[in-house]
Amino acid sequence: MNPFSLGGQVALVTGANTGIGQAIAVALSQAGADVIAAGRRDCGETLALMGQVSEKAGRGLRLDFSDPMAACDLFASERIDILVNNAGIIRRADAVDFSEADWDEVMDTNLKALFFTCQAFARAALPRGRGKIVNIASLLSFQGGIRVPSYTASKHGVAGLTKLMANEWAAGGLNVNAIAPGYIETNNTTALRADPDRSRAILDRIPAGRWGRPEDIGQTAVFLSAPASDYINGAVLNVDGGWLAR
Repeated sequence: MNPFSLGGQVALVTGANTGIGQAIAVALSQAGADVIAAGRRDCGETLALMGQVSEKAGRGLRLDFSDPMAACDLFASERIDILVNNAGIIRRADAVDFSEADWDEVMDTNLKALFFTCQAFARAALPRGRGKIVNIASLLSFQGGIRVPSYTASKHGVAGLTKLMANEWAAGGLNVNAIAPGYIETNNTTALRADPDRSRAILDRIPAGRWGRPEDIGQTAVFLSAPASDYINGAVLNVDGGWLAR
């Protein structure tokens, strides 16, 4: 058996319409999974990319996690073996000016929705005795950052919940782990990469000497979804080119 094959597995990837979520959906599809690409917006581009690497067509699903319970009924109606919680938002303002609305919106999407989606998945998967959850954390699961108080709080929470759920569910056959991406070439970092001084400062801190690519996160998600990671529980895996080791 290929320990990195996802053949016969059904995976749900949230926030899969672009960026890191899109790369994860494509990588899981390439590894043999039947992928449900979920997002607030149309995932047609992601499905087209999946079609280039796999004979499995995959399918799109509209899910808006501004409603934290948006996916809670999904797992009772069909078997899903792998859950990747990538959907997330960010709001920026100085901490002294940060609004309650921006706090609640980010926490609802990034943390509350993640927990209750995991809970619904576990209720369906625990009786089967097997399942994989991959949460997308952040470097700000470990660092404070600036001007993103609710995002930092939510990503610290993702790391903590990942460990808690692993503690409770590992004996039932569920692996719960997280990926903490570093600075990745996505739409969210376009402005940073376009600023020569800021980009150079970032690259000078990264031992690998380059920005990460979405595929770097996608392949890590394949590993944490595959049998090769069956004895990994509660890990938050930094995929950052060595940023946190600096």
